[in-house]
Amino acid sequence: MKILAITSCPNGIAHTYMAAENLQKAGAKLGVELKVETQGSIGVENQFTEQDIREADGIIIAADKTVVKDRFVGKKLLVVGVQDGIRRPEELIQRMMNGDVPVYQAQSKSAEDMTGENKPKQNPIYRHLMNGVSYMVPFIVIGGLLIAIALTMGGVKTPGGLVIPEGSIWKTIESIGAAAFTFMVPILAGFIAMSIADRPGLAPGMVGGFIAANGSFYGSEAGAGFIGGIIAGFLAGYVALAIKRIKVPRSLQPIMPIIVIPVLASLVVGLIFVFVIGAPVADLFEALTVWLAGMQGTSSILLALILGAMISFDMGGPVNKVAFLFGSAMIGEGNYEIMGQIAVAICVPPIAMGLAAMMNKRKFTPAEREAGKATFTMGLFGITEGAIPFAAQDPLRVIPSIMVGSMAGSVIAMFGSVGDSVAHGGPIVAVLGAVDHVLMFFLAVLVGAAVSVIMVSLLKKDVAAETPAVVGEGAIEDPAGAGETSAEDVDATLAVDSAEVAPTVMNNGKATEASAIRVEKLTDIVTPDLINLNLVGTTQDAVIDEMIGVLERNGAVRADGDFKQAILAREQESSTGIGMNIAIPHGKSDAVLKPSVVFGIQQDGVDWKSLDGSEAKLIFMIAVPRNSKQNAHLKVLQMLSRKLMDDDFREALLAVTTKEEAYQLLDQVH
Repeated sequence: MKILAITSCPNGIAHTYMAAENLQKAGAKLGVELKVETQGSIGVENQFTEQDIREADGIIIAADKTVVKDRFVGKKLLVVGVQDGIRRPEELIQRMMNGDVPVYQAQSKSAEDMTGENKPKQNPIYRHLMNGVSYMVPFIVIGGLLIAIALTMGGVKTPGGLVIPEGSIWKTIESIGAAAFTFMVPILAGFIAMSIADRPGLAPGMVGGFIAANGSFYGSEAGAGFIGGIIAGFLAGYVALAIKRIKVPRSLQPIMPIIVIPVLASLVVGLIFVFVIGAPVADLFEALTVWLAGMQGTSSILLALILGAMISFDMGGPVNKVAFLFGSAMIGEGNYEIMGQIAVAICVPPIAMGLAAMMNKRKFTPAEREAGKATFTMGLFGITEGAIPFAAQDPLRVIPSIMVGSMAGSVIAMFGSVGDSVAHGGPIVAVLGAVDHVLMFFLAVLVGAAVSVIMVSLLKKDVAAETPAVVGEGAIEDPAGAGETSAEDVDATLAVDSAEVAPTVMNNGKATEASAIRVEKLTDIVTPDLINLNLVGTTQDAVIDEMIGVLERNGAVRADGDFKQAILAREQESSTGIGMNIAIPHGKSDAVLKPSVVFGIQQDGVDWKSLDGSEAKLIFMIAVPRNSKQNAHLKVLQMLSRKLMDDDFREALLAVTTKEEAYQLLDQVH
């Protein structure tokens, strides 16, 4: 009997390979030919060929993230969580051998409910949304930064706004950036739909997203923006999913995912958006425009509050466009103060979210902090869309925060009589001389951004208490405390696909990178001096201190550094005790002088809050310099995860009596 298996966890690190190793061992024990494909952060390894699939008697998917199943139509398919692959491999294979597994039909199951066993632990709506956001972000960054460069280098102030001369290289660069922006909403909608309905949902989602972003389909100049794209994505996904569940003759099954589902779902979503959703949206925005025009002469403060809220509500969407077009029309009538208020409100969301992400490590993941730099830069050039990824990930906390900040900034601009003679916003227009009362303009921006930063910092939960942001290929990490200790999260912020580590050396007190160390096996960064077979600490904290002491004595970590804080911060996110008497604490710090792994044994065991309740006896501490551009975390974790699944290997490690014996065993980890 031949069985294929796929293993994958949210981060694609430890559990991916632990499940693969256990399934292979169970297959060998039961006399089954078994091939495992791992879908980890390194990429797809040991990928199935067409012949493999054709000859297979069944497929086991042990994964906690979406795995595309189209290639397995007509095959017996068992889908479970990655933990089942680790803990119940023999039972899974036995079920396949007994025939207690259904045949997979393309239209019968969704990405989220193939079986009740693999029910996602995080909110599925949030998971689908994050899948779309992760693919949308690069388009926002490309478009925003290219337009910013073009405006800065080639923009000319005119009564109609900042204009880039036709025929110039800067106009071409602006056009490239604008082209990237046009993909933003369709990509968002498409990958939301794909997360819901697998590949058949992608095309309907993108078609729906394009219609949402182009108001010409339903009589709106602005379109429905990214909020409309989210609606279109979910609508397309669930329509495609409903069509997939329709039972059809076997002769039609091959064309369902490539013709029937995409065509019907696109048609349904398009018609619903054009005739049901789009027209009321267009009417609403026309009414908003008339209402704003009628407010002239009434309370200036109320008008400033409304404009600030509208600009930041959907960040370039239809509500934003109504306010912006109103301000532009006022420029034509010689009233520059309306656009002055709008110019402030335009830049507050991206500047505020960029600052908040860069300043607040507890509230934002490392990936979000990096994205915050680009978001802040876009804010300087008046590109409100830079804040969309943050708003899309956490709309209930982010959107109110940036709305209040924009409203505050808009009111201050009103009191300061800030005027803007061009139809654009952000500090760039002040630098180019288009703004009256420049000091008040910058004061309004600073106050508005500060208000938003404070609000979002108060409202957002710590990253360890909620599902972290998307990294990589749209994969979403399991939220801490959602029922599983994320051993695979060892550490998403340090995970790269390189097998090299650049050690850090000190030069006049500053850390610089030395030549890279090639890591092919564990002993490339473990020496006998980094082995302690008799840890005496009886608590987690004591053992951590003891192992850090080994690093310090061997010149791998500075004694006056913050490496312990890095270790403890990681433990607060979720325990690094992965079960089976194993713990892998780790940290990335400026105090680390060279990448190293310390191995220690505590024969009596230490409570490490492991998922399976076992006490940690075999402890591996990984230390990496903070400024390493390349590191081997994935490589080391992959090697450890596979080898530590071998019961005999773990027992042999626990039985060693000398460092030389331990080193020889660790030399087998590759």
